[in-house]
Amino acid sequence: MSLNVPGPVVSTHWLKSNLGSPQLIVLDGSLGISSEVQIVGARRFDIDRVFCDHTSELPHMMPTSPEFEQSARRLGLNNNSVIVVYDSQGIYSSPRVRWMLKSMGHDEVAVLDGGLPEWIKEGLPTERVQEWKGPAGNFEVEARAELFCNADFVQTALSKLDHVVFDARSAGRFYGREPEPRPGLRSGHMPGAKNLPFTSVLTEGRVKSIREIREILEGKAKADLRLIFSCGSGVTACISALAAELAGYKNISIYDGSWSEWGLPSDRPVSIRS
Repeated sequence: MSLNVPGPVVSTHWLKSNLGSPQLIVLDGSLGISSEVQIVGARRFDIDRVFCDHTSELPHMMPTSPEFEQSARRLGLNNNSVIVVYDSQGIYSSPRVRWMLKSMGHDEVAVLDGGLPEWIKEGLPTERVQEWKGPAGNFEVEARAELFCNADFVQTALSKLDHVVFDARSAGRFYGREPEPRPGLRSGHMPGAKNLPFTSVLTEGRVKSIREIREILEGKAKADLRLIFSCGSGVTACISALAAELAGYKNISIYDGSWSEWGLPSDRPVSIRS
């Protein structure tokens, strides 16, 4: 019987029930140093050192399709793999991994709600972190370029009535009241962008209910608009994008460079007003 993910997010109960499936692959998509333990059988999906553009000075930018395909095959990913991604913080970088896989044409991928902390809290099986050494997969990329966009696209979108640009950074950073954590970046936000902090769609490392998310998005963007999500470096933008997807929005893109690119000294406009 073929296995399919029930939606963009799966519960620990769903994952536990399907751990024995030969189609299932569990990925640890933690950013930076991961935990000392992992979900049994998990494989490390490293967006800092492996699944990234090594020619870019910006952090963890999307690699080329051939590079992604090669790395995915080395990790044993197959075209028919059903993938669940988690991270060590609950929900932080796992939505980024899911979005990357979707942009490469793989739909059977979901985020584990609550991530590793929830898995451990429930006393579910873990093991010491170990490097995966198995056969290569047959993963084939079918790139969906529209799921990511660049700075020029965003700058044009800011003046379009049928586009909405959301910034997932904190309100303090958005309005220039808090310094940027990366040196050399300007403070503020893109003129016309709307602030949707990624923390506003989460509760204790889990996504809020669809009803709560819809209440947050109500009045900010109609369902038929093109939504573009940005953040500090293209990671937490995927959390807010995941929430929008759960709420029923279909036309969603991630600005890969995000503020790490836009905030650099340049002639791209920046506002610090509310």
